Amino acid sequence: MQQDASKKLWDLLAIDKSESVLDLGCGPGHLTRKIRDWTSGTVFGVDPAEGMIAKARRNCQRLPVTFVVADAETMEITQQFDVIFCNSTFQWFVDPNRALTNCCRLLRPGGRMGIQAPARSDYCPNFIEASKALASDPRTAEIFSQFKLPWFFLDTAEDYGRLFESNGMVPRYCQIETISEPCSPEKVLSMFSSGAANGYLNPAYYSVDLPSDYEEVAREIVKASFQAQADVSGRVQLTFHRIYLVAEKKGEAPVPKSPSPAM
Repeated sequence: MQQDASKKLWDLLAIDKSESVLDLGCGPGHLTRKIRDWTSGTVFGVDPAEGMIAKARRNCQRLPVTFVVADAETMEITQQFDVIFCNSTFQWFVDPNRALTNCCRLLRPGGRMGIQAPARSDYCPNFIEASKALASDPRTAEIFSQFKLPWFFLDTAEDYGRLFESNGMVPRYCQIETISEPCSPEKVLSMFSSGAANGYLNPAYYSVDLPSDYEEVAREIVKASFQAQADVSGRVQLTFHRIYLVAEKKGEAPVPKSPSPAM
């Protein structure tokens, strides 16, 4: 699902072979490397986690990529870009207006920013159901009541479009899509562990200290929830709602772009 989502964003942005690109929320740099291999323009990778930037530098070693440890709201890059590629990162913006104003500053007139990210308050009904289990189980209920949701979601494509417009960018494509596929409970747990667990089980998002066994117990509860969600065939219908948006900085008219290759 994640690979398909990033490929769709790649296709929508249609990065030209000479364009400069900022990979915002680059993580370990796998997509940064693909961008670097495709374009001859300047490539930057930005992520707030030093560990991720260290991995990205290793994945792109000996390649001309500039990596910066920063978040979208406070990055102080002076370079301007043709494209900002923001894959599965937008939901983590602490102050979306400030972040988008900063991103707009970094785009050349006519440049564009593309995002794909979980959307809607029920971004993944399966994970929401698991979080309800954490809220009701007597082993975790009291602690989980002190959890503060770390993600930013809007419920309609129009809401996302208005947010970009209010920060200097005109949406050219803006759509929330629902993706669903049957998975084993083990696969659902793996996907939860690779993403959502960084929020639900992160001490930074609780207003109280977590007991030493909290994460272990919480994972057991989440696993049981996914098992309970399985149908008679033993499969869980895993569903995600995602926003896909490409917006252009107000200014010069856009130049037609050649299509990007398949990722």
